[in-house]
Amino acid sequence: MKALRTAVVGTGYLGRFHAQKYAALPDSELVAVVDTDVDRAKAVADELGCRAMSDYRELAGLVDAASIVVPTQLHHRLASDLLRQGIHVLVEKPMTVTLDEADELIRLAHANDLRLQVGHLERFNPAVQAMVGMVATPMFIESHRLAPFNPRGADVSVVLDLMIHDIDIILNLVGQPLARIDANGVPVISRDIDIANARLQFENGCVANVTASRVSQKSERKMRLFQPNAYMALDFQSRSLDVRRKASDVPASGIPEILSDQREFESGDAIMSEISAFLDSIRSGSRPIVSGEDGRQALATAIEITRQLNAHPLPGQL
Repeated sequence: MKALRTAVVGTGYLGRFHAQKYAALPDSELVAVVDTDVDRAKAVADELGCRAMSDYRELAGLVDAASIVVPTQLHHRLASDLLRQGIHVLVEKPMTVTLDEADELIRLAHANDLRLQVGHLERFNPAVQAMVGMVATPMFIESHRLAPFNPRGADVSVVLDLMIHDIDIILNLVGQPLARIDANGVPVISRDIDIANARLQFENGCVANVTASRVSQKSERKMRLFQPNAYMALDFQSRSLDVRRKASDVPASGIPEILSDQREFESGDAIMSEISAFLDSIRSGSRPIVSGEDGRQALATAIEITRQLNAHPLPGQL
């Protein structure tokens, strides 16, 4: 099968990884990497044996698909231009700054029969994928995503930087419309919100309590999910999943036995899995695992949380 011609726009920390994966995949021919920093683009191009370019618009006619790995403020302009040029797009999260921008990307992708995938990388964590297959009717979800401060993600609030990962996963797991959102948070180091908590209530009664911090002393990425007769504890970092279920047989004592199923998954390459899934969706014409609509739904929730945080500052923020 003929390899898809690919490119990466943005050759910073994450963009370089994208380029490496495209270069390594047998069904991908990495044609070019693009960056306004010509020296940085050339360094990655020399490493991977492809062209270095400074203007993404020159990709028209040269590639079939591209990753956009640039600051969020540039996502809409670059992605919309590439989609108009007939290029399938994998855009990093959050997909855009505004919902209108997200809607336009989704419209362009459908109008041109192109795949638009959003880079919610945690969906490709093997422990997350195993959990998705076990979830039936979530009743309560609690997640904590904590990290030390890193200036690399400080161009957006902690909601759009970290919490949006868990928002996307929770929305996908519950699969129901949101009925109510309540949020609070504060800036600590940066000028934007650095630690935040949101309570998401869904129309079917499920509640999710979501906490994200980028001013913690340690890194922690965990999620717990409760549903009838089962409890699941997921550790994103160790790629482990602990499932406790109530046994079907109830003994004479009336106290049911709790069965434990603890799993640890081998260290995978989530970026490779993400890009492979993107290329597979192009070949098959199928909906991407993380579609533009998924990315928009996560963005809409994150924007509402951010709106509440900005509308109701705590005393220390005034």
